[in-house]
Amino acid sequence: METGRSFMKDGWYYDVWDGQVYCHKVEEVLFRKTTKYQEVLIFKSKNSGKLLVLDGDVQCAEKDEFGYQEMIAHVPMACHPNPKKVLIVGGGDGGVIRELSKHPEVEQITLCEIDEEVIRACKEFMPSMAKGFSSSKLTVHIGDGFQFVKQHQQAFDLIINDIPDRTGANDLTSQIYSREYFGLLKAALKPNGMFISQEPSVWNDLKCVHTVMEMCSEFFSVVDYNMCMIPSFPDMQGFVMCSLDRNTNFREPLRKLDASDLKYYNSGIHRASFAVPEFARKELQGVYKL
Repeated sequence: METGRSFMKDGWYYDVWDGQVYCHKVEEVLFRKTTKYQEVLIFKSKNSGKLLVLDGDVQCAEKDEFGYQEMIAHVPMACHPNPKKVLIVGGGDGGVIRELSKHPEVEQITLCEIDEEVIRACKEFMPSMAKGFSSSKLTVHIGDGFQFVKQHQQAFDLIINDIPDRTGANDLTSQIYSREYFGLLKAALKPNGMFISQEPSVWNDLKCVHTVMEMCSEFFSVVDYNMCMIPSFPDMQGFVMCSLDRNTNFREPLRKLDASDLKYYNSGIHRASFAVPEFARKELQGVYKL
């Protein structure tokens, strides 16, 4: 049975990328529904626990989702001097909310998710991530992230883009990955605000990383890139990080976080994540703004 580029057959889920396949042994399909926006699939795998799949793209797996969630949340949080108001665009699984809630200085978390069915499914079948929705700091807005950002001016200290890859089967994210959107992000941030977006790794799509960083450099004073390893993904996970404050150094955390409730992030991982292979450094050297 096909689902976007990927498909399930004979008890296996085939996560198909351009020219390669990554497979998960399926033990049980827990949820499958085609919503107004996309196909939402949650299944239990043999080795990675439950997986969330949107339009054929694996978004996260119980076994290692904390690596992604902690990196996209704690790296910028450790570098912002006073992050009180945070916006998450996407993030319907609740994992980023869970991580942001660990920071006492955060006063308000706003989540803008276009597909409410993702939230409902994750609350029922992936509660270890969705427990973030119980945060008293949280406000949830169901709607289009592009339009939501457009309606807010100098409202947030940090904006986190936690949306599916642009390589998915539908056109949900086309506006999000546009020059206009990055301009709107700048306007929605406070004067020293920061923005982070999940992006491909330099191994999978270096051209895309270059394009995004180039667009961001038109609007932000600092543009940097880091990566982390998520075993349930066919490739490493990349992030583009941006700041309106020219004094920001994403590579050196301003403060050390309490590691008692963390599984992946620490200061050493933070610093090391910005090291990229030499071929990538050479390709990106013209679009880094440090």
